[in-house]
Amino acid sequence: MGNSALKSHLETSQKTGVFQLTGKGLQEFPEELQRLTSNLRTVDLSGNRIEILPDSVGNFLQLKSLTMNSNRLTCLPSEIGKLKKLETLSLNGNRIQQLNPALGQLKALRTLSLAGNQISEFPSGLGTLRHLDLLDLSRNQIRNVPPEVSELQAIEINLNQNQISVVSPEVSRCPRLKVLRLEENCLELSSIPQSILTQSQVSLFSVEGNLFEVKNLRDLEGYDQYMERFTATKKKFT
Repeated sequence: MGNSALKSHLETSQKTGVFQLTGKGLQEFPEELQRLTSNLRTVDLSGNRIEILPDSVGNFLQLKSLTMNSNRLTCLPSEIGKLKKLETLSLNGNRIQQLNPALGQLKALRTLSLAGNQISEFPSGLGTLRHLDLLDLSRNQIRNVPPEVSELQAIEINLNQNQISVVSPEVSRCPRLKVLRLEENCLELSSIPQSILTQSQVSLFSVEGNLFEVKNLRDLEGYDQYMERFTATKKKFT
């Protein structure tokens, strides 16, 4: 990409606070963005070939949204924890295997989207994200949902298309969880914790494409309690 085109993007971003450069084959995070650290609020570099998010990303203290879907990232620098105003972090379709603990410092984060990566263990240390609305870990290689899940403040957790065969009953203790998606995993009916139906606030529990017929959920104790929550929520939005 020519310097003049990049310069024109930078000039626009100076005025708007938005830098968007998608599908241009970029191999590196543009160094020139450092000139805009004081006013950039949105950066979208999706559909490029960027392998490394530089430490200097920690300089963008006004950043509210960082989107780098469909790149070649394998990890995140600890400096990302400095982005105290970040509300949306979207890294779908990269090659990330585990999360940097510094993500737990992103106190304003509302959306953390990591679909289509190479994560094999459910990430820990995200319980500090008090404003998290959505955690999307679909299309990864996660095998179980551990007891630490109870610390999460997320309203929706998407775990579709993983390899999950074990779900800890502690998931029912997530204080804000309303939507739990576990489609296309390796769950048996006996792997479904009864506490999700009886003791949680989950009002949308999505389990199609596992090792049992969805209609058999009706046989589980607490299914009626779950359906009451489901119906009440549905009414609220119709």
